[in-house]
Amino acid sequence: MSHGLLGVPDAGAFLARLTRLDPAAPVRLRSAGGRTTLWAQLPWGVLVTREVAGPGPGDATVSAAALLDVLASGGEELPERRDTQWRWPLPPAASQAIESVSGAELSRLAAAAAGTLREIAAGGMSGRAVGQRAVRDALLDHVALVVTPERGEPVRVSQRLVQAVARMGFLGPRDGGPVQARVRTAGGWVGISAPYGVAWRQSAHNLTVLTRSSHPNG
Repeated sequence: MSHGLLGVPDAGAFLARLTRLDPAAPVRLRSAGGRTTLWAQLPWGVLVTREVAGPGPGDATVSAAALLDVLASGGEELPERRDTQWRWPLPPAASQAIESVSGAELSRLAAAAAGTLREIAAGGMSGRAVGQRAVRDALLDHVALVVTPERGEPVRVSQRLVQAVARMGFLGPRDGGPVQARVRTAGGWVGISAPYGVAWRQSAHNLTVLTRSSHPNG
C-alpha cells in the first residue's frame, strides 16, 4: 500500500519534530478529499496534527520514524501498519475560534517556562533540590493564557498546549514575519491553531482512555 502523501516536505517537517520529542511515537494518517491529516500524541499528553496534500492511505497508524525514513528516501510504500498502537480519541471535526494570540506572545510564554525549568534544575527552588520531573509537570499544568468568549465560561490554555505549538514548529521560523494563532474549542477540547499545525488537549474532566483493541473513528 502506498502512503499517498504528496506534501512530503510538510509531512517530513512534522515527523522530524515529532521523532525528536518521541523517537517511538506512532502517527495516524486520516485521509479525506485529497488531503491527509497526520495525528500524534506528544509525551506530555497533547495531540498535534498537521494537514498535508495527498490522498493518503485512508486511515492507518504507523511508526513515525519509519514513515520519516520512507519519505526521506523518496519511497512510496506505507510502513508496517500499527493500528493497535493508537489509543487516543480525536477532537470533534467542528471547532470554534475563541480569540487570536500573536505567535510572538506564545513563543515568549514557551521560552519563559523553559528558562524557569533550567534555572530550577540547576539551582533548585529556594535553595532546595527539586525533582526535575515534578517541576516540569507543574510548569506544564500552569495556565498560560485565559481567554473569554463573548458567551460562555473563560477558556484556560495550559502551558502544555503552548509548548506543543512552539516545539513542533507550528509557529513557523523564528526569523519569519509576525504570525497569529487562534485559541479554539471543540466539545470538551481546547486547542491552539497555528500556521503550521494545531495542538489539542481534552479538559481534565473529559479525558478519555481507549482500550488497546479499540480503533476510534472520531
